Amino acid sequence: MTGQTSSPQNQGAERTPAPRRVVVAGGGPAAHRFADAMHARGLDGWHVTVLTEEAHLPYDRVALSKALTDADVDLTLGAASMWDHESLSLQTGERVTGIDTAGRTVTTAAGTVYPYDELVVATGSDAARLPIPGSELTHVYRTLEDVRAINKAIAELTAKLGRKVNAVTIGGGLLGLESAAGTEQLGATPIVINGSPWLMNTQLDEGAGQALGRLIEAKGFTVHGGVFPSEVLSDDDGQVTGVLMADGRIIDADLVIVAIGVKPRDELFRTANDTTPLFDLGPRGGVIISDGCETQVPGIWAIGEVANFGGMCLGLVAPANTMAEIVADRLHGGDATFPGFDTATKLKLSGVDVASFGDAFARTEHALEIVYADPARGVYQKIVTTDDAKTLLGGIFVGDAAPYTSLRPMLGRELAAEPGAYLTAAGGGDAPETELPDDAILCSCNNVAAGSIRDAVNGCGACEGNAPVRELGELKGCTRAGTSCGSCVPMLKKLLEGELTKSGVEVSKALCEHIELSRQELFDAIRVLELTSFEEIMAKYGTGSGCDICKPTIANILASQNSAYVLDAGRGTLQDTNDRALANMQKDGTYSVVPRIAGGEITPKKLGVIAAVAEQYGLYTKITGGQRIDMFGARLEQLPEIWKLLVEAGFESGQAYGKSLRTVKSCVGSTWCRFGVQDSVAMAIQLELRYRGLRSPHKLKMGVSGCARECAEARGKDVGVIATADGWNLYVGGNGGATPAHAQLLAKDLDDETLIRYIDRYFMYYIRTADRLQRTARWQEELDGGIKHVEDVVVHDTLGIAADLEAAMAKHVDTYVDEWADTLKDPERLRRFRSFVNAPDQKDDSITFVSDERGQMRPATAEEKALALQQPVLIGSSIPVRAATPELLDKNEV
Repeated sequence: MTGQTSSPQNQGAERTPAPRRVVVAGGGPAAHRFADAMHARGLDGWHVTVLTEEAHLPYDRVALSKALTDADVDLTLGAASMWDHESLSLQTGERVTGIDTAGRTVTTAAGTVYPYDELVVATGSDAARLPIPGSELTHVYRTLEDVRAINKAIAELTAKLGRKVNAVTIGGGLLGLESAAGTEQLGATPIVINGSPWLMNTQLDEGAGQALGRLIEAKGFTVHGGVFPSEVLSDDDGQVTGVLMADGRIIDADLVIVAIGVKPRDELFRTANDTTPLFDLGPRGGVIISDGCETQVPGIWAIGEVANFGGMCLGLVAPANTMAEIVADRLHGGDATFPGFDTATKLKLSGVDVASFGDAFARTEHALEIVYADPARGVYQKIVTTDDAKTLLGGIFVGDAAPYTSLRPMLGRELAAEPGAYLTAAGGGDAPETELPDDAILCSCNNVAAGSIRDAVNGCGACEGNAPVRELGELKGCTRAGTSCGSCVPMLKKLLEGELTKSGVEVSKALCEHIELSRQELFDAIRVLELTSFEEIMAKYGTGSGCDICKPTIANILASQNSAYVLDAGRGTLQDTNDRALANMQKDGTYSVVPRIAGGEITPKKLGVIAAVAEQYGLYTKITGGQRIDMFGARLEQLPEIWKLLVEAGFESGQAYGKSLRTVKSCVGSTWCRFGVQDSVAMAIQLELRYRGLRSPHKLKMGVSGCARECAEARGKDVGVIATADGWNLYVGGNGGATPAHAQLLAKDLDDETLIRYIDRYFMYYIRTADRLQRTARWQEELDGGIKHVEDVVVHDTLGIAADLEAAMAKHVDTYVDEWADTLKDPERLRRFRSFVNAPDQKDDSITFVSDERGQMRPATAEEKALALQQPVLIGSSIPVRAATPELLDKNEV
């Protein structure tokens, strides 16, 4: 498998007819994929020799962050046994230094000459270095040796200094942030220097980059953006002491990592061109290839980061894999062509989801951008479409990337619903169901179409013996889908289950590949054993470190079962973004404040408190559809101040941010209305105070109408109560959102006590058995028997669990504590409410408001912000409300 072969030039005479010799220069992921593709297509008549300068088998560079924090992790790509094939030879420690195009040979640094019939150059790229003084003292982040050196350096410096190491990463792109996250896991203080004003500026627009910056700063990172380093400083012993910035500042540093990008390793082509110009090179490097991945010299191909196509060289897995497959196909007589670079990216940085795909910057003419933005500390979701809002062109997701998996395969296709329905962070519920066409690419890393998945599941695909596939792991193994970055696994699982259901096959209820239990089984196990942490649950029921499916599901289950403060004991990192701030984040990076107004009833005195708070902090006020008053425009650090005033006045959190009970809407009822037959306001208040704080798979809304005229729109709620002359009718399973549903009648003419008992049972049964983010309407539809099954369980107690369900609800009622009142009592909990973690007293001056034509403030547009920042701040508000108005902007003055 490894080592030197003797007299490689004489190998061709050993067999008649002689196999065609393919030499691969390079041993990275692209080279491995090419060898694997040749192996899969058959090696009869071929001999493939892979020459790699590294001492390792080809390994997964995408997973280098694992090696940074665990020096013993195995990143080997594929099965090592593949290299035992007699027609495959892997030569380690062999760096190709020259190509003889006339003699069709390559020469290595050791002086060995290898003849070829076909040469595939997959030399990849090198880490770019900074041309500044002191750069020789820095580390780079590119190979296994690089990350192991960083790991060792941090360990040695920590022991030497006796404190946390200040680890500075220069570069705020994919590799830079990955590197910084790794240093943080190793116990260092992560500091990022980024020349661009916002992070990941190649993949993210300004709003998304700002949101990402806020998120990682909240996790203890320090980010210095919009300025470049000019020198790496050190003491007389050569120990790094800091980084001198172009603006004169000095950033303290004990270790510096440079991750500012890569440059193609195209020196083989440049050397060959020294005698006779043979190869065309791109202005920024890389050998130019055709759509068949051929260079200008017949028999020489280029794949991966060294290949320049359409003026670009990219260091992404998906295009490198595609190029490798194309060359293998063409060598076997095919005519596959390279479609261009798929720049889709999805990753998780210190627990923060980030995804970008397609025309993320809306450069297509007349493109529309539909945005739910949260630059302060939450989520940023953007979908780009054609001007008719029908065809998907791209998207960006930060903080909550759940829609990415279903949208990515639909790139260039017509959406099934209006674009806003896919912005799940905006509170509209789940994204609409999407049936992927057969030719839609589900796994972009390995170019696997949805049709190939269906073929495998139905027994007519590439899996061994054409046997139908029934398990997710088996499906990944035979199709390669989900085996690289893993971002498509949720969609892959969904497609597998859908195809099995169509075939009449019982679908596995495993939550994911890490947990064999279903969500319901896991819920019951956690409840019975009283488990309280993610680590306990994974140790008992899971394998590995979890994924995008099981982590948020466990977070939701823990929140449902524990009335304890949701952000304590490590539960904070598992919660949804809004829960972490106990507030809903808005498009300009500010937050909304929503106190509970049970049943929509409020006294004039309390109205005055809300008015006074809104005036003091310059907040926009709006009456919501749930009969509450929403105050917009609060900065993160102002939330405790505002809530202190509200709590002292008798208000409590309305939990508009949580997957929990939101509101109980009511009409005025029999107290005032001449048509009312029951006191709907009193019932609504009783229900809201009973179920407040109840965490559930999705948000819950209720309504109580005092007569059949239904002014409270109760049948559009998860639980609706409508008065009759003899009591109350109970409706369940309604919701609005992208796919509205009317609630269905569960029971008629109930007295107060029975009504509440049935609602207790209904809610607890839903919480225990529904999937994460599944509304009651969809849950009821998927139950075997639908509303009849619900009636059997809730009304007739056919499962014998009614008493248990009621006891669980009673426990919730008895242990309820207002989250904001609890927060205000604890200085440690208050520490999380800072716009800048490392500068607790600093305010975010990028937040700017203008006055609108209705006498209220609103977030400034980009044009207004640019003009307003030049003007004095209006007094009378603790938020910088700038004096720019549309009318004054027209006059170009303020």
